[in-house]
Amino acid sequence: MDAAAAPLNAMSNQQTASAPAPKTRDIVLKAEDLTKQVNSPEGLLTIVRSVSFDIASGERVAIVGASGAGKSTLLALLAGLDTPTSGKVWLAGTDLTGLDEDGRAKLRAQRVGFVFQSFHLVPALTALENVMLPLELAGRPDARRTAREALDRVGLRARTSHYPRQLSGGEQQRVALARAFVTEPAVLFADEPTGNLDTVTGSRIGELLFELNATFRTTLVLVTHDNALAARCGRVLRMEAGGLVA
Repeated sequence: MDAAAAPLNAMSNQQTASAPAPKTRDIVLKAEDLTKQVNSPEGLLTIVRSVSFDIASGERVAIVGASGAGKSTLLALLAGLDTPTSGKVWLAGTDLTGLDEDGRAKLRAQRVGFVFQSFHLVPALTALENVMLPLELAGRPDARRTAREALDRVGLRARTSHYPRQLSGGEQQRVALARAFVTEPAVLFADEPTGNLDTVTGSRIGELLFELNATFRTTLVLVTHDNALAARCGRVLRMEAGGLVA
């Protein structure tokens, strides 16, 4: 079982969606009038509505709001996992909306890491092989050694040969964190990373997420219902009915 983490302290400089962005800008992620609509039995449904903001390199940004507010859809649009109905997304200076699916996948492999609520580990691969996967796809000759170091960093040295089914939920999420950070991405997207974990394990995973974020100086975009996690981010964007609200 994962050890209990120290209490998470809220940061006093928390910003809202309407707060001014930092003055020193090295923009790594930018959304411009982003809208996503889908057809439904009731007609056209707007999931994300005219969202615009930018995120500087190294920022920690939380996206919060009630279930159904559009948070996860917005994250998918920002990461190029989904395409908007209108609007644009720039990731590391590249217009994601101008790329085809292969182009978006290539950019994600080079610049992006992911952590999901349901872990998304490959069941047929060991913990080590799961962490090696993005390195091997990138053609890294040091994939095995680097993956071992990543698992050691998250406290799983003794679990490298275990399959996901042999790991606890907290251990699976540690593997997912190791895999997400192993390529040292420019941006890490985390979608409810503690949502499937108990309180104690979730706290430990939250601590580990921010420890790795600080170590690698990765820009973090975090979707969460956890107020303690959100409070540790420098800026909080609140969504309601698909749009950003102050």
